[in-house]
Amino acid sequence: MTQFLDALACKNRSRPPVWLMRQAGRYLPQYALLRKKYSLWQMFHEPELSYQITRMPIDILGVDASILFSDILVIVEALGLQLAFPEGIGPVVTPSLQKLEDVDNLPLLSVEETLGYVKKSIELFKKNSSSPLLGFCGGPFTVASYMIDRGERGNLSKTKQWLYRHPQNFHTLLKKITKATIAYLQMQIDAGVNAIQIFDSWANVLPHPYLVEFSLSYLEEIINSVKKRNIPVIIFCRGASHFPDVLVPLKPTAISFDWHREMVNLRKHVPATIAVQGNLDPDILKTTPEIIRSCTLKILDSMKEDSGFIFNLGHGVLPQTPVENVRCMVDTVKSYSPAGLRGH
Repeated sequence: MTQFLDALACKNRSRPPVWLMRQAGRYLPQYALLRKKYSLWQMFHEPELSYQITRMPIDILGVDASILFSDILVIVEALGLQLAFPEGIGPVVTPSLQKLEDVDNLPLLSVEETLGYVKKSIELFKKNSSSPLLGFCGGPFTVASYMIDRGERGNLSKTKQWLYRHPQNFHTLLKKITKATIAYLQMQIDAGVNAIQIFDSWANVLPHPYLVEFSLSYLEEIINSVKKRNIPVIIFCRGASHFPDVLVPLKPTAISFDWHREMVNLRKHVPATIAVQGNLDPDILKTTPEIIRSCTLKILDSMKEDSGFIFNLGHGVLPQTPVENVRCMVDTVKSYSPAGLRGH
């Protein structure tokens, strides 16, 4: 645990390490300038662009670690599908899965050949920066949902109907995604990432028994494969603050939580052997510096005795968030001293 925190913070442990989920994005003017020149597809697929954007949060905000600029859905390219980013719609996988035989016909292509551009992005970062780098992937259920529902997110009705009506076929799909994902993460580790984060952003739409069977069982397989490489692994499930007890048995290095429950109370459900990450509401970053500092300090003070705490947002930075407000939050964490010592 201490090794994990020290490695990612790259600093002393007098205060929690701080980084951000979805660090680079529309709230950064430097990113917006690149976005005017290049499509999202280009930014993900051209290693030099991905590397530049990955660096931005460290160079601009001073966070302790950066997360690779990529997308959870690039993995579909290793399954013979295409990924597009139509303006105003979000990621779209083509062709979408429509028939049971579509799952059976999915190939498992070489990750090195189909996703080698991600490896090059990581290698560029590690060559030119001493900061820790987090690699990542999507949870198999979440990836599957984009393969079936495409841009029609809603309540994932098509995905859930497929799962309920044809559970074995859906398991076949999840197994293929999991196998490709493990190979993808091994490639990221070989390229030099310091930790892995798994985002299962849509698993919370499932009822509890289905969550365990169709999401968590596959997350556990991925977690175990990463830990065999002695690499820390963090899991994030949207809504995780409502079901921490089912995440703990997966034994990740850390669990990332949203803001719906206080972190100090969530910690009661998570043993000290597992770090906790979070959990400031991203909307607070759209308020004022005074409110941001107050809310940030409240979390820090509540967790001041916890050496296994990583400060983060409860989700990604929202568009139109003022950069100076994000920097205010980061600076508050980096200059933190417990209540009672401030001003001395």
